[in-house]
Amino acid sequence: MASFKKMSVINNLLFSLLIFFCAKANAAIPAALTNIAVPLAGNAFITTLATGGVEEINDTGLTNWTNTETITTVFFSVGKMGKLNVAIKARVPLSSKSAVTVSVNGKAVTVNLSGSSEYKTYFVTTIAIISTGYIKITLQGISKTGTCFAEVSDIMIGGTATASNVIFANDPANFYWSRRGPSCHLNYTTPAADKEYFYSELTVPIGEDKIASYFMANGFGEGYFGIQVNSATERRILFSVWDPAEGQGQTTLEKKGIDVTAGRFGGEGTGGQSYLLFNWKAGTTYKFLTKAKPDVAGSTIYTSWFFAPEIGEWKLISSWKRPDISKYLTGFHSFLENFEPSQGYLSRSAIWSNQWVRLANENWNEVTEVKFTVDATAKNKQRLDYTGGVKNGQFFLKNGGFFNNNIAPNTMFKKSATGIAPEIDFNALP
Repeated sequence: MASFKKMSVINNLLFSLLIFFCAKANAAIPAALTNIAVPLAGNAFITTLATGGVEEINDTGLTNWTNTETITTVFFSVGKMGKLNVAIKARVPLSSKSAVTVSVNGKAVTVNLSGSSEYKTYFVTTIAIISTGYIKITLQGISKTGTCFAEVSDIMIGGTATASNVIFANDPANFYWSRRGPSCHLNYTTPAADKEYFYSELTVPIGEDKIASYFMANGFGEGYFGIQVNSATERRILFSVWDPAEGQGQTTLEKKGIDVTAGRFGGEGTGGQSYLLFNWKAGTTYKFLTKAKPDVAGSTIYTSWFFAPEIGEWKLISSWKRPDISKYLTGFHSFLENFEPSQGYLSRSAIWSNQWVRLANENWNEVTEVKFTVDATAKNKQRLDYTGGVKNGQFFLKNGGFFNNNIAPNTMFKKSATGIAPEIDFNALP
């Protein structure tokens, strides 16, 4: 036993000396010490962009890195405690030199880079990982003699902390989605009877209204209704209805509310889309009401209304006719998503409460049970920063920000019933 311990000490010393001299010489370290490549194309974000900065993350990684104030952040998750070796794979313009700061979980190291026509691996540091989960690495330029600090393609990692359960976006075909982050959903349990109306309330806590967030309140089998942050100056109330299957016609507008814009949408499917520009506020609870009713000609009419306490009355968003379908509301759900890849490093959350369905026989039925589900980004373990459940008698969802301690998909949650149905004058709805 004593001999084994002695050999272990010697091996650790030799390893440390190897790392030390490689770092001092800016030399390549043995490939086995950093044999896992974390591509910046799917795992990096420009988290601080200097005024006038042109840095970006594209299919090759970090490019146009020219400003000392710009900070790039890379995330990955490790499943074991132990030593983590870190290096960067970079290319500097020929005849140029750069000095950059690489911080690993807050430990900053200066790395000197030299010109090369090929990507080279530069050792950064070895740190001890004392808790599993996401690791944060930042890159910031110090000085350069060329036009840019470097092009960086990968963070290279290795060591005992990477022996198992290393998680990062590794599917280049889906880097767009992995950088957006995982979407998560609440799938509501409702009675089997015909359901004509769906009512719910939604609150975005102060500070959680990040740009590119969509907080979907009333989801159903053929569409969705919620609020979103489009920019620093624009917010929308958005209601959309999908088209039926190809060749079966298009969803058409029946009517729309005052100041509502209506048209078509494409990209992730096609359909009818309507939105109201409205500066909704974080910390305020808003009400959503959606109706579906078959007509006599084989179509279904979908209508949604929005209630803001600032206005004090229900506002019509729009009403759409979807052909080749005759049904009431089904597939009740809510979800949380980020729709801009560059914003995928930010966390966002919201609270969904007071969900009710009104049956075709005019009886209200309170919703108290949900199933928590996630999208393909989470299912394929490209990202792990998602959670949801019940808090203070209300359902909640959270995603983005690379936090740990997620909730297993398909977990069921129940909240206590209030027994107080919404008071709505349906005859007075616009």
